[in-house]
Amino acid sequence: MATNANNELLSAYLVVGDDVLKREAVVRRLHQRLEKLGDLSFNLDVLHGATCDGDEVVSACNTIPFASEKRLVQISDADKLKKAASEALVSYLERPSDSTVLLLLAEKLAKNTRLYKAVAALGKQAIIDCSAPKSYKMGEHVRAMAPTHGITITDSAAAKLVELAGTDTVRLDTELRKLALAHRGSDPVNENEVMALVAHTAQVKPWEFADAFAARDLARCMAYMPRVEGGTPLSLLALCTARVRELICARSVLAHGGDTAQVAAALGVPDWKVKNHVGWARRFSASDLRGALSSSLQAERAMKSGTPQDAAFIDWLVQVLRR
Repeated sequence: MATNANNELLSAYLVVGDDVLKREAVVRRLHQRLEKLGDLSFNLDVLHGATCDGDEVVSACNTIPFASEKRLVQISDADKLKKAASEALVSYLERPSDSTVLLLLAEKLAKNTRLYKAVAALGKQAIIDCSAPKSYKMGEHVRAMAPTHGITITDSAAAKLVELAGTDTVRLDTELRKLALAHRGSDPVNENEVMALVAHTAQVKPWEFADAFAARDLARCMAYMPRVEGGTPLSLLALCTARVRELICARSVLAHGGDTAQVAAALGVPDWKVKNHVGWARRFSASDLRGALSSSLQAERAMKSGTPQDAAFIDWLVQVLRR
């Protein structure tokens, strides 16, 4: 747990990010730190941002600790605090109690909010980033998590685990624990073990489906299709059609000697959003992409005129992606 230059706990911390496992680890470490100062059970208030009010929070923060140097006021879902409660905390943080540590837990809290700025003003260590790794780094993250359970895991097995279980770190940690219990020997956990023990339950993000489509990977699209979050055939068709337009733009830029940076400029997006577009565009001919765009209109009409939507979309998908 971060401290100030004198190794003292700060008056407040904001633990923000979508990695639940990291947030839980921060809470656990802070509890352990405070338990050394006295009985935390007598000096802990746990409040919920969606339901607590400003007076309740400030009163809890100003309560004197019992038989301890410090007390802890912990607020979950701090990003759901009502405006009045948030403003009360901003005012409190101007002159916080020396004997209380305020712990705010949030999945998201914008840096330009008054509450974020009020906590950040307490010191560089007051904001604890618990953002989950980017999806393309999740395999690496899984490999780093594995030794905490006494095992190692191959690159392909880590990738397969993420594919099957998703990117929720709590779920991944649970699956690694299960794999560790079943694993025998000192060799790394392999892909076959993961496939045997981990259920295929992860939902697929819409952009993951669009990426599989752009990669011209029909098998992956078919595997993803039933698990896309909110993925109706019409919404998936619209998603793929948008990607087709992006690839047409990418091919046009390439035809004039352009590169990824120029593709990004043409589409008005950051470079990282189109880092694979050049490679994907080369998998289709210009006529392939024009045909995909034209036939998408026919598929949409079929879906809206009584043809089973799943069947119409799959027919279009196969037509576009088969080589």
